[in-house]
Amino acid sequence: MTHPAPDERAARHNTTPISFGLFQREQRSLFGEILDWMLTPLLLLWPLSLALTWVVAQGIANKPFDRALEYNLQALAQLVVVEDGTLRFAIDPQTRDLLRADDSDLVYYQLADARGQFVSGEFDLPAPPADEVPEAGRIRQRDDVLRGDAVRVAYTWLARPDPLRPVLLQVAETTGRRSTLANEIIKGVMVPQFVILPLAVLLVWLALVRGIRPLSDLEQRIRARRPDDLSPIEEADIPQEVAPLVSSINDLLARLKVSLTTQRRFLADAAHQLKTPLAGLRMQAELAQRESDPAGLRGSLHQIARSSARATHTVNQLLALARAETTGRTLPSARVDLARLVAAVVRDTVPRALELGVDLGVEGDTEVPEELQLTGNPTLLQEMVRNLVDNAMAYGGPKGVVTARVLVDRFSGVQLVQVEDNGPGIPLSERALVMQPFYRALGTDVDGSGLGLAIVQEIAQQHGATVHMEDAHPERARPGLRVSVRFVAKQGLE
Repeated sequence: MTHPAPDERAARHNTTPISFGLFQREQRSLFGEILDWMLTPLLLLWPLSLALTWVVAQGIANKPFDRALEYNLQALAQLVVVEDGTLRFAIDPQTRDLLRADDSDLVYYQLADARGQFVSGEFDLPAPPADEVPEAGRIRQRDDVLRGDAVRVAYTWLARPDPLRPVLLQVAETTGRRSTLANEIIKGVMVPQFVILPLAVLLVWLALVRGIRPLSDLEQRIRARRPDDLSPIEEADIPQEVAPLVSSINDLLARLKVSLTTQRRFLADAAHQLKTPLAGLRMQAELAQRESDPAGLRGSLHQIARSSARATHTVNQLLALARAETTGRTLPSARVDLARLVAAVVRDTVPRALELGVDLGVEGDTEVPEELQLTGNPTLLQEMVRNLVDNAMAYGGPKGVVTARVLVDRFSGVQLVQVEDNGPGIPLSERALVMQPFYRALGTDVDGSGLGLAIVQEIAQQHGATVHMEDAHPERARPGLRVSVRFVAKQGLE
């Protein structure tokens, strides 16, 4: 079996998007679609109107001629006489000529006896349908053909000489005048329509152009905006049908403005927070280059390692805050057991706690019932608990005691995540300020970026939770800090 060369396979692969591109639909035109939906019924109804007009014109044209034909039949019935038991048609030559005086149509008549035998008139005039029951005195009409011409026939049965055996009298007339009158009626109705239809199409087109002009004006207003103009679009002159779309665009602009503001703040904060550790790294590197003493060199390298760790921690905190602020709403959510999640975070933090000499433990419920588990993003919730634990370990100091717990109220469904330490605590006046990014409580010498509690606050808000701070041990000289995050069962991402 032979295989195509790589170039041939690449050529075949590259042609695929082109072949699909040939079948892509063109962009839809709202103007054209509305125009189609307005004109298509009009153009379809026009032939139907022609057909209906033709039918009505035929009926209008037939009525006067049918009455005249019926009158002629009644007049000829007066000329049928019976003399000495013999049926006779008493018509003189003048009357016969009068019946045929019309130049456009021919009039025929026929008289037949009770046995159907021809008595007078046109012998080849077709007889009525065989299944028709004779009814004396009743006049009927039908369409028929005589000598290749279409005729209209009026006929009746006369009770002469025997009422039980009526005789047949028929009068037929060609349909030339009827057709001429019907055509004149159709022309009188249709000719104005040939003028009105293009005019109606033009008026529909002009009305549609005027109707969608506000859309064109809105397009021009949006195109004329500066790239940095995220202010809402004015809705004063917007049509009612477009108002929901403009409202949605304004909502999108507002959210985009918030997103861009968050990004700009993140960049500014990142630049500000990274400037100090990077400057320290540079200074320590320059000192290390000048140092000739091995002990001094080791000291400089230790400072470099410490500054790089601080910079890494700051970068990780900035990325966590950015992820919480901008992508928390789009991350997938799942059912979360807070008790197991807190226990997992504490278990992962134990090695660092041993290194720092911190007594780290977990209390409270070890499992949340499935019906009370909340819906949230596990990654963000782990980040929240990790920041609470890291913050408590940092401020608790060596030989500090940090406790994490989960409390569940099985009646109300409220769940509390608490992390407390035995550090110096945070004064009441500063507890609202420490929730802001980069703010650090005064009087502490702990290395940090001031982002931990801000990250906790952001993630809690996105899960519909509230954050509360209080003294963990108010009776002691070092009251410590207890941070509680209050959740409602099955509360999802906002």
